[in-house]
Amino acid sequence: MNVTMDPRVVKQLLLSQWINNANSLDPSAQTEDGSVFGLLLNDLLGSSDSSDTGISEAASSVMTGGLPNLSYSSVLNGSALGALTADSGSSSAYDGLIAAAASKYGLDPALIKGVIQTESGFNAGAVSPAGAKGLMQLMDDTAKGLGVNDSFDPAQNIDGGARFLSYLLRKYDGNASSALAAYNAGPGRVDRLGLTTDEAIRDRLAELPEETQRYIGKVLAAARQWSRQG
Repeated sequence: MNVTMDPRVVKQLLLSQWINNANSLDPSAQTEDGSVFGLLLNDLLGSSDSSDTGISEAASSVMTGGLPNLSYSSVLNGSALGALTADSGSSSAYDGLIAAAASKYGLDPALIKGVIQTESGFNAGAVSPAGAKGLMQLMDDTAKGLGVNDSFDPAQNIDGGARFLSYLLRKYDGNASSALAAYNAGPGRVDRLGLTTDEAIRDRLAELPEETQRYIGKVLAAARQWSRQG
């Protein structure tokens, strides 16, 4: 019996499998760092200000190639979906929320979209094997520290994820690769390794978990593509 499947369905199935395999957060890193979030974020995030142009400029440099160039081809070639391009329709339902969060926290919307695409494929109901939830894949402890009551609510999730990303960019002085490494593997691991600059990430990328190495490349590549799409 011949069975024909809608290519769009196949794409979603493959994307879901790819996300589960490649983008789940490191459970040990999350357990290790999660308890710190509730103590630190209320103090460190409360001062976020949309006038923080340093973050905006740093995030914008990601899109213009201003940051050190990681080996994205080798990162992406390991995945059957490495050549997957951003579907501009996938984010349309969240464009307003993304724009609002970007303005509020001084981020480039393309960078937020890059994180969402890599973390969840714009699936608001996504749950990783490690328990990260929603569009920007927030762990429960992280969400609590960010004031997010429902990680499956797109508005709360995007606002909380953008707030956390903004905090990480400030923490690492606008070094986007370090901020993304911390978003994926936890700030504690990045700090212990001393990978607090993009130059350090570039030179010592292999010291990070393989998943985090792939994650940084995927987010930056997706962000550049979203930036080109306007």
